[in-house]
Amino acid sequence: MAACFSFSSAPAKSPFFHCLCPLSSLRVRVSFWFAKVPVHLFSSPAKPLIRCRAASVTTVGASPSTSPVRFRLSNLGPQPGSRKRSKRKGRGIAAGQGNSCGFGMRGQKSRSGPGVRKGFEGGQMPLYRRIPKLRGIAGGMRAGLPKFVPVNLKDIEAAGFQEGDVVSLESLKEKGVINPSGRERKLPLKILAEGNLSIKLNIRARSFSAAAKRSWKLLIAASPSFLGERSG
Repeated sequence: MAACFSFSSAPAKSPFFHCLCPLSSLRVRVSFWFAKVPVHLFSSPAKPLIRCRAASVTTVGASPSTSPVRFRLSNLGPQPGSRKRSKRKGRGIAAGQGNSCGFGMRGQKSRSGPGVRKGFEGGQMPLYRRIPKLRGIAGGMRAGLPKFVPVNLKDIEAAGFQEGDVVSLESLKEKGVINPSGRERKLPLKILAEGNLSIKLNIRARSFSAAAKRSWKLLIAASPSFLGERSG
């Protein structure tokens, strides 16, 4: 159906745009004819799918254009290059977020200000107060305190022991490898596996690490003797 708009009393005689401006009466007559046009030509294009910014995938032999990006809550958004419409808050009811802008009708969360504090559950007993308290110190009063005086194999190698010498807590003190003070003077010796031994030694300690035991099984360079039944 065609629609005709005329700004004069005379009927429109032509479907085309024409403008008559006589010098005598300075009368302007404008008429428009609008043919029936499909609605989809005036409507906005279809909304693109909302996707998150995908991390760039690099292939073998190809130079990446951008560095790979990990998915985070801070970098989620529309696909780059898409025509995603943003929310127009406070721009009228027809915009969808015009009246309350997503904050609801009434209540504390709709007012201005910082809102409710973290952990607040509306007045009921919060979770951090419902669970029982853990009394005492986890692991006891001695939790975190050292139980041994650790010595690595590389320190024993650099101490200058001769083949067949006895390596103990006392001999390491004499060589200056260890200098325990305070509470550490009463702690036993523990041998760690960092480094290697080139000579055969008689090592006396309370504990040996599992890696140190494995190294002695492969390279029989020392004869460990345990002073007690503990192992660490």
